[in-house]
Amino acid sequence: MSADFTICVGTIGSGLWLSPDGGDSWRRVQRGLWSESRVFGLTLHPKQARTVFAGADDGVYRSEDGGQSFERLDSPMNAMDVWKIAFDPTDAQVVFAGTRPAALFRSDDGGRHWEKLPAEMADECPNVRVPRVTALTVDPSDHRIVWAGVEVDGVRRSLDGGASWTRVKGGLDDPDIHDMTVVVNGGKTVLTTTPREIFASTDAGESWQGCGVGRHFRLPYCRSLALKPGDPKTMFVATGDGAVGTTGAIQRSEDGGHSWQMLPLPVEPNSPIWAFATNPANPDRIVACSHYGELYASENGGDAWAKLPREFTEIRSLAWLPN
Repeated sequence: MSADFTICVGTIGSGLWLSPDGGDSWRRVQRGLWSESRVFGLTLHPKQARTVFAGADDGVYRSEDGGQSFERLDSPMNAMDVWKIAFDPTDAQVVFAGTRPAALFRSDDGGRHWEKLPAEMADECPNVRVPRVTALTVDPSDHRIVWAGVEVDGVRRSLDGGASWTRVKGGLDDPDIHDMTVVVNGGKTVLTTTPREIFASTDAGESWQGCGVGRHFRLPYCRSLALKPGDPKTMFVATGDGAVGTTGAIQRSEDGGHSWQMLPLPVEPNSPIWAFATNPANPDRIVACSHYGELYASENGGDAWAKLPREFTEIRSLAWLPN
C-alpha cells in the first residue's frame, strides 16, 4: 500500500481519526472536533483538494488542511446530527446538508450561512424511530435536480435547486433508504439502495424498477453506493447479511449494473461493509469500511484488497485525500 495519501475516518463516539500515510499510522483529530464526537458524514470539496466537510452530532465542520484540524460552521444545525453533505457540482459555494431529525438545508456561500428548505419529513418512523437523511446528491448533469433519501421515510426530489421538494415513489416500495447516486452514461439513471434491493429510475424518479439483488448478491443487505471516478459503468455496493450482521462483502459492476461480481477480500469482514471513499485524484484507489471498524483498501479498482491493521469503533463515514 502506497503511503502518499490521507485517510479520514468518522466514528460513532470516538471522534474523527486521520492517517497521513495511507493507513500506516493514526491519530485522533482533536483540533476543532471533540474526542468523543459522532461523525456521520465526510464530503470532499469538489474544487479544493485539501478541504473536507464533516457532519457531526453538533452541526457542520470544515477542514482546509486535509483533515488535520476543523472549524465549526455556525448554522441552524448546531443542535442536530448532520448525516450528509453534498456540493453543487457547478458551483461549489452551494452546499446541501441533511440531518437527524430529518431536514434539509442549503448554503449559498460555502457554508457561512444556511437556510432550512421546505421539505416535509415524518417525525417518527419504523425501526430507527427518528428519521434521518442518509442520502444526498446533486445530479452531475443538471444541478437543479437534487435527491435526498431518508431512513425510514422515502425519497425526496427537487427540480429547482432545493427551493421545493416532492416525495417520489412510483414502484419504490421500500421507504428505508440507505444511499443514492446518479449515473450519467449516455442516458441517466438514479440508483437507490434499500435493505434488500437496489432500485433504478431512468425517468427522473417518476417510476422505479428493482434490480433483483436477491438473484445476484449472496449477501443482499445493501448500504452505500460508489461510482468509480471517470468511469460511470463501474460501481460498487457495500453489502452484508443484515444491519447488525456478522459478515459483509463488496459487489462490483463494470457494465452499469447489469452484472455483478463479489470481490475477494483478504479476510471475512466482521460485519456488513458500510461505506466507501473514492477520489478523482486516483480513480483506482478505493477505501472501504465495515460497520464495526475494519478498513480495506484497493489500489487497482477493486481487483485486490488489503486490510489495514488499525480497527475502530463503529464507522459511519470515510474520505481519502492526496497529500
